[in-house]
Amino acid sequence: MPGIQNFKFVEEFIPAIGSGELLLKTLYVSVDPYLRGKMATTHDPFEIGDAISSKVISEVLESNNENFCKGDLVIGYLDWKEYQKSNGSGLMKVDPGGAPLTAYLGVLGVTGLTAYFALSDIGQPRSGETLVVSGAAGAVGSIAGQIGKIMGCRVVGIVGTDEKKDLIKRKFSFDEGINYRAVPDMKRAIATVCPAGVDIYFDNVGGEISDGVLANLNDNARVPVSGAISNYNDMEIPNGPRVLPLVVYKRLLIRGFLIADFASRFDEGRKQLLTWLNEGKITYSETIINGFDNLPQAFIGLFEGRNEGKMIVRLL
Repeated sequence: MPGIQNFKFVEEFIPAIGSGELLLKTLYVSVDPYLRGKMATTHDPFEIGDAISSKVISEVLESNNENFCKGDLVIGYLDWKEYQKSNGSGLMKVDPGGAPLTAYLGVLGVTGLTAYFALSDIGQPRSGETLVVSGAAGAVGSIAGQIGKIMGCRVVGIVGTDEKKDLIKRKFSFDEGINYRAVPDMKRAIATVCPAGVDIYFDNVGGEISDGVLANLNDNARVPVSGAISNYNDMEIPNGPRVLPLVVYKRLLIRGFLIADFASRFDEGRKQLLTWLNEGKITYSETIINGFDNLPQAFIGLFEGRNEGKMIVRLL
């Protein structure tokens, strides 16, 4: 489990920009569970001593780049810095009149796109099927459940408190919820609320929660694996049920993905999500914490269940 002692604040001079460069002032920082994986993995890892990076919304303070003007608002993968320079590569302009700025870090950003493509392309929901979503009150899970409802599924969410159980039913239109901390047997709890079995499992959590859901999958069920937050801080490799026999005789599809796999279709996904948002078919929650100095606390809070929906740090 990461702690405050694992983070270090460093003061730097505000950089001068050269030809083709921009000076950016950070406004909002996206804080996400996948960042924990980049601290421990061999796949594109963070290096100790380097700045952490994630999706950031910034204001252009100075520009020597013909594609951007002073005052433009942009989003991109940027360092956790109050000020930084960029050559403009990977930056997208944000229209502040199209939606609230923070929506571009959540429902209209990687969060919403993850839910949209994983569910539609891997989950392939059909009307009347049962969809179970773990981490259902989180940023991705809450959107995935609502998309499942739009596509005609009966949707069950797994959360960590009774308050979040009420939230997903009241705000996000889930049909039923399970507080995993309040049930002694997840396999039995899933069987009780899903008497017809589970056709799609949108997994954000992994671990024992997923063991209980996998045991209730129907033949030809689909499992988009978006994350495994329950295992990110494990000190040892966890043991669990051997699922390969289940995969074979139930003909299961279990597929992981990286959101970059769908990069060529981001405009398609964002357009559909914005349409649903404007039609009132989906909504979203945010937990916004103020202050650059609170970035470590916000990140640690992800693993303590302190966020409702998307975790964002505001520097305004």
